[in-house]
Amino acid sequence: MENKSNEATALRPEGDRILNARLVEIDLNKFIAELKQETTWADSDRNSITVFKSDTTTIVLIGMRENAELKEHTAIGNITVQVLEGEINFFAEQQTLSLLKGQMITLEANIPHSVAAVKESFFLLTLSLK
Repeated sequence: MENKSNEATALRPEGDRILNARLVEIDLNKFIAELKQETTWADSDRNSITVFKSDTTTIVLIGMRENAELKEHTAIGNITVQVLEGEINFFAEQQTLSLLKGQMITLEANIPHSVAAVKESFFLLTLSLK
């Protein structure tokens, strides 16, 4: 397997990181701190970074400020949402699930859903393709 990495950009000058290898170490606390320092976080109600990406799995760390929303959308694969900090409301299948730190949900592909941050929150979104 060839290692895949992401290169630094103007928005993320320290952005060089391995995205896919036989073993990938991911320091979520470090990434949360970095997201909070970026211009996007200062200028917007959310920020995110892909911390792992392979042909079948993508893991994205998402930060949302209090009252921020991700409008209704669908995912092309199964997803999990795991709250690391804060509290979010997850809306799907005519249900509202309140998720706190340490809680997670799974959702099958192609189901409309949305997310609202009750307070400043960070969560992992994992997308799994078949």
